[in-house]
Amino acid sequence: MGLKKQKLSHLHFYFHDIVAGRHPTAVRVAEAATTNTSATGFGFVVMIDDPLTLGPELSSKIVGRAQGIYASADLTNFGLLMVLNYVFTEGKFNGSTLSILGRNAVFSAVREMPIVGGSGVFRFASGYAQAKTHSLDSKTGDAVVEYNVYVFHY
Repeated sequence: MGLKKQKLSHLHFYFHDIVAGRHPTAVRVAEAATTNTSATGFGFVVMIDDPLTLGPELSSKIVGRAQGIYASADLTNFGLLMVLNYVFTEGKFNGSTLSILGRNAVFSAVREMPIVGGSGVFRFASGYAQAKTHSLDSKTGDAVVEYNVYVFHY
């Protein structure tokens, strides 16, 4: 298959989930009839195209986008099903993607989600992403999440 020796890369960036204001990057596209009476919002689905930046400020350099879906998938605790691609637009990973599929226990200090594949430089990728909430605006729901991603690739 022409595979080279596997490398381990550590990526660090910030994910900006903007749900409020004039230009949201996360939009609710579906919900169940019981979502608004559920303690966990069970059943809502959000489509995202969130910027990934080098620093925690939105004005920091954009290195890619997080594109996909997250949904409330837990009846008793606030846990999200995350199905998304990190699409890189800068640097040595420009044009490559990483695919994430996993559970995000939002109120845990650090969450771990598996990398299930990728494209470009990350073809046949595996590894994990660690998410840590940097800031959360309780009024708007906007969040900045720090990501440390450890990925094996060829």
